[in-house]
Amino acid sequence: MKRVQVLVLSGLFAAVFLGIQQSENIQLFVQNAKLNGELSAEAIPHHWDISSVAASVWGGTRQQQEDKRELLEQRLRQEAQKRYIAPINAKVDRVWKAIPGYNGLEVDIEQSLALTEQQTNTDNLKIVTKEIKPAIGLEQLGAQPIYKGNPNKPMVSLMINVAWGNEYLDKMLDVLEKEKVHATFFFDGSWLKNNIPTAQRIKEKGHEMSNHAYSHKNMSEISNAKAVEEITKTQVLLEKELGVQNKLFAPPSGDFNQETVNIAHSLKLQTILWTLDTVDWQKPEPMTIVRKIATRVEPGSLILMHPTASSSNALQQMIEVIKSKGLVLGTVSELISSNRVPEVESAQQ
Repeated sequence: MKRVQVLVLSGLFAAVFLGIQQSENIQLFVQNAKLNGELSAEAIPHHWDISSVAASVWGGTRQQQEDKRELLEQRLRQEAQKRYIAPINAKVDRVWKAIPGYNGLEVDIEQSLALTEQQTNTDNLKIVTKEIKPAIGLEQLGAQPIYKGNPNKPMVSLMINVAWGNEYLDKMLDVLEKEKVHATFFFDGSWLKNNIPTAQRIKEKGHEMSNHAYSHKNMSEISNAKAVEEITKTQVLLEKELGVQNKLFAPPSGDFNQETVNIAHSLKLQTILWTLDTVDWQKPEPMTIVRKIATRVEPGSLILMHPTASSSNALQQMIEVIKSKGLVLGTVSELISSNRVPEVESAQQ
C-alpha cells in the first residue's frame, strides 16, 4: 500500500512539475522545492491543482504571486520617475559654436524587475539603467568647430599638439601613465614622418592620435587645394604608419576660417579648438599654468598644451587639480561623444 502511495504521489508531483515548468515562475518553484524537499501526502490538498501545489511551495496562490509582481513593478516605476534624466541635444552656440549633446538616463524596468525577483528579499530594488540618445547629435550640426564639450558632462580632455619638443615627451608620458590618463595627441605631419617610432610608442600607451596638418601653416592664409593637401598628407601618415582611423583635426596655431572647417568636414573630420590654453610656448612658470587650470577648468574643458618644459613640469599638478574637482580626464573623442560618464555617476546609483 505504501509503495502504491509513493508511486501515486510521485506521479502527481511529476505532473505538477511539468505544469509549473511552463509557467514564468519555474525558477522560483525549483529553487524552493530544492530547499524544502518536504512535499508529502499531508502537504498536498485533497482537491489539488497546480496553483494549490504552488501555494504549498511558495506560500501564496498564483494570483498572489501576480499581485506581488505588479506591486514590485509599481515600485520600480516610481523609482524610475525619480531617476529619469532627459537627454540634451547638441546645439550651435553663438560664441562656442558646436556644443555636443549628452545622453539621458532611464531605468530599464524589465531588467530591474528580473534582477529584483531573483532576490530572497525583494524590499531592496536592483536598479538597472540605460542611456537615452539625444534627438540631435553633433553630426546633425554640419560643419562647425568645437571649442568645448557639453557642460553637463563631468569630463575634461588634454589635447597635446606636437610639432617639436621631443625632449619633454617622455616625462609627460610617464606622468600620464602614472595617473592613468589618456590624452589626445595632434601630430604635425612633418614631425610625424620623422618620428614614427615615438608616435607608435604614444599609441601603445593608449593615447589618441589625431591630425594637426602637415607643415604648421596658417590654414586661413592658404588656398583650398593647399589646405586639402596639408590635412590629407598627415591623414595618410596616420593611417599608413600607425593604422589610425582618425576623426579629428586641430588647425595649427588655432588659425582657420569657415572654408577650413568645410574642408575638414568634407574629409569626415571634426575641427577641434580649445577652451583653455596653457600658452606654454611663452615659457610660463609651471605654477602659473596650474593656477590657471585650478581657477578656470570646468566640465567639458578642452585644455591645449605642447611638449614644453612648462607643461611637462605642470602636468602632474594639473591632473591632480582636475581630479580634485570631481572631473574625469578622457580623450577628445570621449569628451565630445554624447556618452555619459559612469565613473562619476556610479556613486549616485
